[in-house]
Formats: sequence, C-alpha cells, structure tokens
Amino acid sequence: MRPVGRAFVEFDREKTNESTLLESVRTLGVDLPSFAAEALPANALAGTVDQPPPASPAHDTGADDHDHDHDHDHDEDAHGHAHGQGRDKHDHAHGGIFGERTELIFALLAGLALAAGWLLERRVAGLVPLAFFIAAYVFGGFFTVREAVENLRQRRFEIDTLMLVAAAGAASLGAWAEGALLLFLFSLGHALEHYAMGRARRAIEALAKLAPERATVRRGTSTEEVPVEALEIDDVVIVRPNERLPADGVVIAGASSVNQAPITGESVPVDKAAAADARLDFNKAGPEHRVFAGTINGAGVLEVRVARRATETTLARVVKMVAEAETQRSPTQRFTDRFQRIFVPAVLGLVGLLMFAWVVRDEAFSVSFYRAMAVLVAASPCALAISVPSAVLSGVARAARGGVLVKGGGPLENLGTLTALAFDKTGTLTEGKPRLTDVDPADGVSEQELLAVAVAVEALSDHPLAAAIARDGAGRLGGRPMPAATDVRSLTGQGVQALVDGLPILIGKPAMFDAGKGPRPSEAVWSDARRLERNGRTVVMVRQGERYLGCLGLMDTPRAAARQVIERLRALGIERILMLSGDNQSVADAIAQSLKLDEAKGGLMPEDKVRVIRELKAQEGRVAMVGDGVNDAPALANATVGIAMGAAGSDVALETADVALMADDLNHLPFAVGLSRRTSRVIKQNLWVSLGVVAFLIPATLFGLKIGIAVLFHEGSTVLVVANALRLLTYKDRDA
Repeated sequence: MRPVGRAFVEFDREKTNESTLLESVRTLGVDLPSFAAEALPANALAGTVDQPPPASPAHDTGADDHDHDHDHDHDEDAHGHAHGQGRDKHDHAHGGIFGERTELIFALLAGLALAAGWLLERRVAGLVPLAFFIAAYVFGGFFTVREAVENLRQRRFEIDTLMLVAAAGAASLGAWAEGALLLFLFSLGHALEHYAMGRARRAIEALAKLAPERATVRRGTSTEEVPVEALEIDDVVIVRPNERLPADGVVIAGASSVNQAPITGESVPVDKAAAADARLDFNKAGPEHRVFAGTINGAGVLEVRVARRATETTLARVVKMVAEAETQRSPTQRFTDRFQRIFVPAVLGLVGLLMFAWVVRDEAFSVSFYRAMAVLVAASPCALAISVPSAVLSGVARAARGGVLVKGGGPLENLGTLTALAFDKTGTLTEGKPRLTDVDPADGVSEQELLAVAVAVEALSDHPLAAAIARDGAGRLGGRPMPAATDVRSLTGQGVQALVDGLPILIGKPAMFDAGKGPRPSEAVWSDARRLERNGRTVVMVRQGERYLGCLGLMDTPRAAARQVIERLRALGIERILMLSGDNQSVADAIAQSLKLDEAKGGLMPEDKVRVIRELKAQEGRVAMVGDGVNDAPALANATVGIAMGAAGSDVALETADVALMADDLNHLPFAVGLSRRTSRVIKQNLWVSLGVVAFLIPATLFGLKIGIAVLFHEGSTVLVVANALRLLTYKDRDA
C-alpha cells in the first residue's frame, strides 16, 4: 500500500459505525485527514455516478500474491490529459450562460468573429478587423484558459497550455488570423469531443435513474409514499402494473411477470409469484420469488418485502462498480501513458531547438518561431490520449446495458484478445440440478415397480439426488399409485433405508452393496451399473429384501444453450475450451463429449482448479475462467479474466469477478466476448489514426504546413477517434 493515498471501505452500519471504524484505523498508526470536506453527496450513496468513488482496493491486483493479471492500475503520476481521461479530477460539462452548450456556442462565436475579421481585413485595414480577431481569441480561448489555469494549479502541463502558447506566439508575430483559427478549431474540437464523451457517460448515468424516486409502502392497513432512500429492511412495498421496482426484495403476495432486462439483460420477462414463507431469505430465494430494484413490473400487482436498502441494492452496486470501472487502466492505456511520458518531453525539446533555427539558417526569428509553434501543435497527442479511454468508456457502458458488468479497461481488453477459456461444470455448463436420466429394472422387474419403490422412499429424504429421483420418478409414473414408506433412515455417505409394505428397502451407491451385508447384485445388475458409470451417470441401486429391483442413473444435464454457446465462442476466436469439475473423470468426459469441448478435467478440488488455471496461463498467456463466483472464486481470481454467472443474486460474485453476467444465462457470454473483441479492434484503429496523424503532421509542419491546417488535422483526428469509440454504444450481438 502506498504511504499516502486513498482507500474505499464498505462496512455494515448495523454492526459498527463510521466513528468507531475511523478510531480503530487511527490506533493502527494511520494518519487520517478530516472527512467532512470529502463526504460524498447523498445521491452518490444512492448509487449515482455524478461523483464516482475511488476504485475499490480489493481489485488493485497488478502484481499480488496470487498472480492476478487484471491490469487494475491507478497511476496518478502518469501524464494526464485534459481530454476526458477517467482519472482527471475535473470534467468537461462546462456550465455557463448557455448551460451545457456554452462551450460549443462560444466556439461558434469565435468562428463567426474569425470569419468577420478575415473578410474585413481584405477591405479595411487597422483596428476593426483586429477587434474581431481579438473577439475570436476571447471566445475561442475562454474555456481553454480556464482548463489551462486549473491544470497548472495541479502542476500538470497539458495540451490546453500548449495551444495557448502557440496562439500567443502567433499574435506576437502579428498573425492574429492564424492564432484565432487555432483557438477556434481547438475549442470547436474540444466542445464536440466533450459532447461525444458526455454521450458515453450519460449512458452510464442512465443506469442510476432506473430506480424510481418514491415507493408505496404498506403501513398497517394504510399505504403511503416515501422516498426510496427511506425504505428499511422488511418494509412491504406495493408495486402496481408497469411500475419500476423500488428495491431488492422477496415477493410475498401477488403474481406478475417482471422485465429484468435493465439489470440482467434477459430479453423475456420472468414470472414472479409469492413465496410460501414471507420471511424467506433473499439470498436463498428462487428466481421466481426474488426481484431487483430498477426492473419493470408487468400486468399484476406485487407486494414485496424489502431485503436491501437503496444504497445496497444490486442496481446501486452495479452503478458504483461501473463508475469505478471508468478509472481502471487497461494495458494499452498504460502503454500510451508511458509513450507520452517520453514523447511529450522529446517534442518540447525539439520545439526548443526549432525556435533557434534562425541561428544556423538564414531566416528571421519570426519564421523559426512560427515553425516551432506549428510543430508543437502538430505533435500534441490529444487523439492518442483520448483514443483508449473513449473506447473503454463506451464498451463498459454498452456491456452494462446488456446485463454484463465489466470492471474496467483491463478485463475488457484482455477478454477481447485471449484464446483460451475454462468453464466450471456444475451450475455453469450444466443446470446444477441432477436429473433422473436412466431407469434400468432387473430381470423380472417392471420399470413401474422399480420407480414406485424408489420414489416412495426418496420422497422422504432431503438429499439432492433423492429430490431428483422423487421429482423425475413421479413424473414418469404419471400419477400411478405408490406404496407408503416408513421408518426412513439416512446412511451417511452411502444411501437410505426404509420399510415399504413391510419389506426392507435399501437404496444407495453400488459400493455399498458390494461391501455390505446381504446378497450381492447379479452380474446383469452390475453390468448395467458399470455401463451407466461409463456414460457419466451417478448410479443408485435399489434392493427390496433379498431381491434387487435394478439401477437408476442420474446426471447433471448440460444447459440447453451450452452447445450453441460453445459454437459461438469458437466463431469469435476462442480456440481452446475446457471444463473443470469436481465430479469423477467419467462424468466430466461425458459432459465434454456432448458439448464438443476440447478437454475435461475431473476430480478437482478448489486448489486443483487454481493449479490448472495457472498451468493454462503458462501455456496460453491469457485465460478466462467462467464460474458462479462462489465455490470457484480462487480459480476466478487466478485467471486473467474471471467471469461469474448469475451475479445479480450473488454479492460474492459481484465482488470477485472481473466480468459479471448478471443473469444466470450462458447466452450473455458470447455477447461479452464479442463486445470485447470489437472494443479491442476499435482501440487498435484509434491508435493507428492518432499515431498516424502525428507521424504525418510533424514532418509536414517542418516543411511548411500552416498552423491552421495542422490544428484542423489535429482536432479532426481527436473527434474521429471519439466518434469511432461511440460506435460501441450501438453494438449488437448478431447471433443472439
């Protein structure tokens, strides 16, 4: 940790308070300033992005002990630019007499004054055209001077200052028209750039406006409207048709369909119904009972028990993290920073030498000075400075609108270039719910008899496999009568025993019958069990008294969309796809074969998954890991990019993942990869344009290109790279 810096701390106000927390930190020897002046406004606590908080240190893992290559860098000493980089402390939403458009109107007034002065100069000599040129200086330089003064106060030497020096130099040489043209084009380019970047930022700020400002709360037998910030946990809010949900919570009355696209990106409304238990924990509630702030109710009326305060909702956390993501540095951004730290001093040195060209050449000082100013304008790396941040900002905003939370430029850029991807199996590629897939009765036993006994016993057990047998077996029986089971006892780690029609029933894994008491299964039953195991099934045998009724095969089946998603990922350039699983190798191989994966590794503990991810990084350079963000969090943390699914319902997933798919839907993964690929291409295009223009302008100005033309190219390239980046806001997943 830096000896001087800023940390972002979250805490539970029900367990401690701010003063106690600060006092505890001071006892550790940390010198803390007064926090009164730095307190965030109320709307920042509610999740808006007007004043984004500092990035959470939990993800500042550039070179930590687990080799988490996420490129989350906060180099405050890097060369900043007044062209809208995320770390700039001031923004460009300049106020004024014309509101947000003041800067653009001033630029246009500068252009009009310049045109008037240029026309008058051809007919009238003297002070009249000069007065118009001075007016152009005033209008064109007003905001430039403001920013230059602010930058100099912060000890930053920015492009604004360089432009003012060039304009002043032109005026000193009597070239008022060229100086006015320089300031007009610079201020116009600045204004258009700010407008374009504002568009991307407004796309993010729109997230914060999804939640309604007021909510209808039931108080006893009456209702009242209150601000959403006043909602407390366990309040009951009433949501009428077509209203937005004011808080995260559990449905306790009513039924409706809810459009969750603003949060999860799901294209189809999700049916919601009241939970049987009004006190059901939000984190344990199923998707049919759980609702999120900012989503849109359908035709029914819902009563929702509030589970989170306004500052703690999924929407508020997403808005805060998206705001933080704007400050995260991508690898290319760090490259451009390093380049500028070398390039800018080199340019200033060259300009200094060019100013003394008259010493070695037979020319006037004014000619040398003019050429030096032209080179200064030509070499200013404005487009380079804005090329990457504009693309990252637009990409993050578009991802958030599609239900994908990307935590900064690093994950966005890395996901756009990697070629290897690892999936966790359970709950990611598969449903995470075992299903009864095979019923193999023994000789002389009907399928109905085997299922009737198994369902009767397993219906009274709480094991996940028992629930699958009871659910799917009852469906196969189709309402046929079943016997009653009694005296059900669990055999830990083995199976279950019970009595059905007075006969002892034993249900469990094959190893229990091989080593236990009683007759061993026949060779035919063993053959069925081995065949099912080879096909990746979890096998359960059923014995009634001394007689074996047969085998049942269960499997965690692949998601319906899994195979198509794998094909789409390959089409996007992912060359190596493998699956990591804690299940035995035969189960993993069966799933991998059905989905046409390149490789499957089974029998892995969490630490084994970390080892495999590290091996993949050594082989491939970069690798993404897709999981639920909970039990596979160590593997996600060790991947170049950790991707968590279903993050809208998981606080842990939101915190641990670099990319969070808010919906529990694999189809959002190709969207995220495709958007990242497009962002990487846009970044490369912007770099070529920005560097290419500088490479052309420097020699061109050395050989006589005028300042006005240089500024036109300079500002034109800046606006071009921003406009190119804004195309990411319209990105669409073609195969979705």
